[in-house]
Amino acid sequence: MTAHLAAALITKLTVSNFLDEEDIEALRRLPIHQREFKSREAIVSDGQRPHECCLIGDGFAFRSKTTVEGQRQVLSLHIPGEVPDLQSLHLKVMDHDLTTLTPCTLGFIPHTAVNALNKERPNVAAALWRETLIDAAIFREWLLSLGRRSADARMAHLLLELHRRLDAVGRAREWEFELPVTQADLGDCLGLSTVHINRVLQHLRKEGLIEVQRTNFRLLDPQKLEALAQFDPTYLHLHPEI
Repeated sequence: MTAHLAAALITKLTVSNFLDEEDIEALRRLPIHQREFKSREAIVSDGQRPHECCLIGDGFAFRSKTTVEGQRQVLSLHIPGEVPDLQSLHLKVMDHDLTTLTPCTLGFIPHTAVNALNKERPNVAAALWRETLIDAAIFREWLLSLGRRSADARMAHLLLELHRRLDAVGRAREWEFELPVTQADLGDCLGLSTVHINRVLQHLRKEGLIEVQRTNFRLLDPQKLEALAQFDPTYLHLHPEI
């Protein structure tokens, strides 16, 4: 029943890491408990002490923090195959929220099982550590966008990043992908108002750079988008040698 969850994890890890057949078989044996979540449902919340890691099988999730006044900042978006709360293995209290963006199929893996796997299979331990480092690299790019990139460049950079990440795990078509996200969500990712997000999307459409049909995003001129965003995908480390 949970084979597809393990498969999603293996697909994601083998994009950026060298794993042998014994490593992969050990990942297949992980005890994964499957649960279905609705959209906008809390997976784990700020202040909680989780005893398991969450693996995304299908759907999208996001990490966020919220001010006392109720202003939310989305810190990262997460796609199938990712384990957004790996840090909970060592940081025992959550310092942010992890929430589903869309309906999700999630797998929960006890910390004890992940720790045992890390001891048994050093290659897997290194792969999971590398995934947390890639997370940090993505955080740095998002921070640069929030602080220094123009609104148009922020949007272009986010769309290019998501396409690369989804394409790497077989979840995108040629320069096209599904992202069931609202303009308010995009605003919370990019630090912009909903009105400003609408204006940016309209401008990128007018320039012939993107096409948006409900949840479908199509990048019409990737080269111009990359130039606008000054996009260098190295930070995604999508190959083991990078």
